[in-house]
Amino acid sequence: MTALPKTLLQIAGAPLTPSPLDRSVLILIDHQLEYVTGAIPLAGIEAAIAEAARLLDLARKHHVPVFHIVHHGRPGAAAFDPQGPYAAIMPELLPIDGEEVVIKSLPSSFAGTNLHRLVQETGRKELIIAGFATHMCVSTTTRAALDLGYRSTVVANATASRDLPLFDGSGVIPAETVRQTALAELADRFAIIVPDTAALSSNGTGA
Repeated sequence: MTALPKTLLQIAGAPLTPSPLDRSVLILIDHQLEYVTGAIPLAGIEAAIAEAARLLDLARKHHVPVFHIVHHGRPGAAAFDPQGPYAAIMPELLPIDGEEVVIKSLPSSFAGTNLHRLVQETGRKELIIAGFATHMCVSTTTRAALDLGYRSTVVANATASRDLPLFDGSGVIPAETVRQTALAELADRFAIIVPDTAALSSNGTGA
């Protein structure tokens, strides 16, 4: 029987435990109406929002610093128009007092923003990441986090993707395949992937 392949993290003997809550910040990426009722609806978005809400509740319960990342395109753009209705944060995931909102214009939440400085100010070096879309801004942010010296955990069920066309126009890659592929790529080197919030709930609560 052929052995299952190993990730680069496994080959290196790196720790595979999720980021402890008491040493982490939560980064919620692009949890905006554009992905629900706007120009870029995502597959499975309702379930992903519900999981993200559970994750946000857990972070608040354990006093984990929360950063809400919001994407703004150009005014009048076809998607993420900052003056339009779909740039708004989903009502289930609205920030509360004390939670930072960071505006970005590129896929990485760190590109052209003050997120790195804000996270540094918390004194924490681990990130718990969720949001949309898995293959785009979640992936790009997680990859950039490694370059900045962070260790990341991605909550898989609190992300979602969409169908993508093959580069040559010959077909379509289903949304779930896109999502699972993005998560597998991140798991190879860039992050610990956990299925859901429950995988974090007893991990490093600091309580």
